[in-house]
Amino acid sequence: MRQRLGRSWRSGPRKSRPPLVFSHRENNTQRIAALDEQAEALRLKRGMGLADARAMHPAIEVEEADPAADRRLLESLADWCDRYTPLVALDGPDGLFLDITGCAHLFGGEKAMLDDLLARLFHQGFAVRAGLASTPGAAWAAARFSLPPIAPGNEADKLAPLPLAALRLPLETRSGLESVGLRTAGVIMTAPRAPLARRFGKQLLIRLDQALGRIDEAISPRLPVAALSAERHLPEPITLVEYIEELAFILATTLKTDLERRGEGARALELALFRVDGDVRRIAVGTSRPIREPRLVRRLFHERLAAAEASIDAGYGFDLIRLSVLQSANLEIAQADLGGTEDEEGEGLAVFADRVRARLGHEAVLQPVLVESHNPERAGVVVPFSDAAPWGKAARGPYAPLERPIRLFSYPEPVEVMAEIPEGPPARFRWRRALHHVARAEGPERIAPEWWREGADAATRDYFRVEDVDGRRYWLYRQGFYGEKQALPRWYMHGIFA
Repeated sequence: MRQRLGRSWRSGPRKSRPPLVFSHRENNTQRIAALDEQAEALRLKRGMGLADARAMHPAIEVEEADPAADRRLLESLADWCDRYTPLVALDGPDGLFLDITGCAHLFGGEKAMLDDLLARLFHQGFAVRAGLASTPGAAWAAARFSLPPIAPGNEADKLAPLPLAALRLPLETRSGLESVGLRTAGVIMTAPRAPLARRFGKQLLIRLDQALGRIDEAISPRLPVAALSAERHLPEPITLVEYIEELAFILATTLKTDLERRGEGARALELALFRVDGDVRRIAVGTSRPIREPRLVRRLFHERLAAAEASIDAGYGFDLIRLSVLQSANLEIAQADLGGTEDEEGEGLAVFADRVRARLGHEAVLQPVLVESHNPERAGVVVPFSDAAPWGKAARGPYAPLERPIRLFSYPEPVEVMAEIPEGPPARFRWRRALHHVARAEGPERIAPEWWREGADAATRDYFRVEDVDGRRYWLYRQGFYGEKQALPRWYMHGIFA
């Protein structure tokens, strides 16, 4: 794996580079975590104490290991390997699993795919080993013990002469097996299974059966697999945003046929740009309704690319472009008027909102929607346009909506009220230092507290719709009742009508 290198290692010529080791702290002791070929030639090993290594070879250069950086590097390699298969999983701190079932023919066969992968990684500066087999366990052993591709059914013959480490067994299990003379995978295959399970646990037999294909071993990809995707391998890398948009349109045209066959439209799309040096850029857009028209897809990515153009470093260019449908939904085609539809014209509210959100972000366009609550503060919430159902329109309940003010205050404001009778509407009130005389009043509308909510207000409210002598209409409420032992009721202004 690639690590940070010392100054003398970088600046000196190849023959004059000192042996390089990376150290990490283990049980209050600095030990070797990784080393290069020159250090291995000096008989240094992983796990050796750093003090002992320096005593044997004072000229070695030591760098502190950075596991977080190694993890980021491995994840970036996993992203890059997505060009071969979407099923890429991490394997420990230094390995990857690639499930190439159904993908090898796109590269001319398994051997051609493997050669292409190794050649590209070599040109990127990585020294890697790869194994090819019909089971993850056998492929793991082939990669780490430099075996040629293992044909299906030949796993036992190829793994038999290998040490116990080829079966991915823990160190404690390997030490126990070696202590009784079982030192190779072939010996384990021929030994009685029941005594092995009793003494060394079932995990030993599980690892053996996984390597031989007797039981299945699933690979869990680190990224979700798209339902539909289309890609284009480019003979010459591209760097211009205009070319990327044109390719997005071409790939969207390809996906349209598959979406029509499924009766679906895309709700979330991702454009993956694979750079020739191994970097991968992913650009995602969401829609407020299912779409499959290539024109609309192109417009969304035009806005998204325009917003992210400064952060997209094409480097030496992108040689692979992939468009994936991350989320889809049913799309029903309705009869349109002769003058055209929203889909045909592309200027509807949903299309406009999607383009704005693609340029400015998911929270750029918000919409109020109703929720199941009789409390005025909770009866409506503001959500992103794409989250409103159905597809940007507020759902309507079976009952007619109650009359509510056009402007509802987030926090009710206290007012001073003079009422003709204790339980009646106000005759006049003072709000924000201004005195208002009430000409008309409607109410009360009693709203009980939502007692089942934690921290909810326990007081009952009586709401009044009032109009002053100047024609302005307000929504006030009285909290509490007269004649109770508690404090006198208080009045609040909660909203203003048009």
